[in-house]
Amino acid sequence: MSAVILFVAVIAVVAGWWLSQQRLTARPWLEEGPAGDFPGGDAMTWPAAKIGLGVFLAVASALFILFISAYSMRMDVADWRTLPVPRLLWFNTGVLILSSVALQWSYVAARRDDAEGVMIGLLAGGAAAVIFLGGQLLAWQQLGAAGYFVASNPANSFFYLLTAVHGLHLTGGLVALGRTSTKMWRGAGIADMRLSVELCTIYWHFLLLVWLVLLGLLTGWTDDFVNICRRLLS
Repeated sequence: MSAVILFVAVIAVVAGWWLSQQRLTARPWLEEGPAGDFPGGDAMTWPAAKIGLGVFLAVASALFILFISAYSMRMDVADWRTLPVPRLLWFNTGVLILSSVALQWSYVAARRDDAEGVMIGLLAGGAAAVIFLGGQLLAWQQLGAAGYFVASNPANSFFYLLTAVHGLHLTGGLVALGRTSTKMWRGAGIADMRLSVELCTIYWHFLLLVWLVLLGLLTGWTDDFVNICRRLLS
């Protein structure tokens, strides 16, 4: 359950920070002049696509929380045998971090009207994501060669399930990223593509956050982290 609490806490912190940027406490009826003339005025109107992404991320977060909760409860049963985590996952984690950084680069470039920088960030982020997925499949092959099959043990089943669900979400993100890159390649204006780049960036950061929590869960790092926090607070 410690992993669930940690994941929920991180999501709550990120959601709280994002809401704090939306100027929810503003009273626009007291403002004078056009909406765009006062700070944050344009933040009062949320694009439908951004709202849709927010809803999707909330649903995806709930799904991963359920999986993490089931994992935490199932591992206390006597037949649970911990799965050795392939070292390749650490390399894959680094690649996913680079992918997220590349998308952030693309988003910053879009805000600066730098079309070339946007394309470089999108292509680099997409390529790194594909490498991450390939690395995950290679990790599966390594485990299978060592005799750790899906049905061999509950720990094995959960490992394949968690990594597969995360990989499916990343694959869906690659579809959206590919569409955005194609439009940019065909000469779409930066102003028209800025929102798409921002949504892809938010989604990539979310997937990175989820993967770090899953990695911590699979390696037992989250339990150690929570225990250290408890000792510091006690």
